Amino acid sequence: MTALAQDKSLEYTDGVELDFEVYQSETIYGGSFVCVRADGYAVPGDDASGLIFMGIAKEQVDNSSGSSGDKSVVLRRRGLVKAILDTAISIANVGDNVFLVDDQTVDLAANVDNNIFCGIIAGYIDTTHAWIDIEPAIRQADVATHIADTTEAHAASAISIEDAGDFTDETEVESALAEIYQDLLTAQAVLHLPMGAWTEADGTAIADFANADAATPGWSAGDEGFGIRWNNHAEPDPISTSVPIPADLDESKDVVLHVAAAKTGATVGDAVKFTVEAFFNKVGALYDADADAGGDSGAMTGDATAKTVQEVTLTLAAADVQAHPGVLTLTLQPKDGTLGTDDVIVLAAWLEYTRKLRSA
Repeated sequence: MTALAQDKSLEYTDGVELDFEVYQSETIYGGSFVCVRADGYAVPGDDASGLIFMGIAKEQVDNSSGSSGDKSVVLRRRGLVKAILDTAISIANVGDNVFLVDDQTVDLAANVDNNIFCGIIAGYIDTTHAWIDIEPAIRQADVATHIADTTEAHAASAISIEDAGDFTDETEVESALAEIYQDLLTAQAVLHLPMGAWTEADGTAIADFANADAATPGWSAGDEGFGIRWNNHAEPDPISTSVPIPADLDESKDVVLHVAAAKTGATVGDAVKFTVEAFFNKVGALYDADADAGGDSGAMTGDATAKTVQEVTLTLAAADVQAHPGVLTLTLQPKDGTLGTDDVIVLAAWLEYTRKLRSA
């Protein structure tokens, strides 16, 4: 086709009325709502997937014995139409979108399945009748159907992703979102409790370890490691630290305290536990109003020869956990009576908690 070199007679229509070929074996009644199928043929309006509302039939067309396209129906595509509401409405529904129930009935979105948009309530008549402005649906039917129909190409399961950063092996948005949310909702977060942040329970700075003061913990540093050490005393003194409650902590889930420690001594046979006090002090509450959520950790193994680093845990029950913002204060000591002949060195401590999705 080439560009015009002279005037031509312009053919146009106002679009108020337009012919549509009727689908095979269908009868369309005058005054009914009419849709087109994906193949473009007209059928009676219905709450069925894949249909697009096209207007109101001006007269009956009987194609019940014909093939698709044998007959055409003239549709009116502008104006206000008196329609039956399948569910009772009130004057407050003026301005609401309506969708097809069948070829003479409409309803609000909550009461239909496929959201075949057919107009807006322009005027209230009574609880089961209203004036429907069909023009917005004619202008937006393709968009509304596309939005409502999740089986089409816009669905998240069908949209591809480029992933320029090579973050995932998934190729579609739905799968990638599932991967992201699975990680967010199941991956445990860790809050480290730096060894340098601990003091004696009365706030005194921890000094170098000294056997002469058997109950008092002290720093034990060397090529082998760095930690807080207690001598083999029946009632060791506690240490203490405080950490802010993380903003992403899910207070409906347990929090687990982990302690990595080693024993040293002539026999290394003590089954050492750690006694923990835990206070969740929530912002807005009295700082000394919270109850102790702690307890005794699991026991280190009583192996008589190995001096291996061991991990023991203590679960802080969800019923005691407080949400952000707030502070968790901890005290930690070898349980009274479990240090018989050995010394014990705490090398690290951390909290493991469940993250929650934050909306703000």
